[in-house]
Amino acid sequence: QVQLVESGGGEVQAGGSLRLSCAASGRTFSAYAMGWFRQAPGKEREFVAAVGWTNSNTDYADSVKGRFTISRDNAKNTVYLQMNSLKVEDTAVYYCAADFATRDYAARRQVEYHYWGQGTQVTVSA
Repeated sequence: QVQLVESGGGEVQAGGSLRLSCAASGRTFSAYAMGWFRQAPGKEREFVAAVGWTNSNTDYADSVKGRFTISRDNAKNTVYLQMNSLKVEDTAVYYCAADFATRDYAARRQVEYHYWGQGTQVTVSA
């Protein structure tokens, strides 16, 4: 069982930056693929970014590529999402997700994740 706790959400003006953190319980964090997803009001939850066992294996949604960076610190059991040049359309609840991976793979499909955090609100104002 893995528990995930997100933090770092808040309100920021367009063009600003935020860094989300997701702290995971468990002793095998380094073996987990980690992902960030988001859900805006009235919309379905969508993929944002994912990282495999190491920071050399990442994947991003086209809408955030070049602005967001996912990274993990296996010593701290934590995954981060650095969000720069934020846009109003980035407003959403952001969720951290995890699942045990048998290979170094940055999974982008929600069905590939069994563990989810409670979410953290990110609001970008014009």
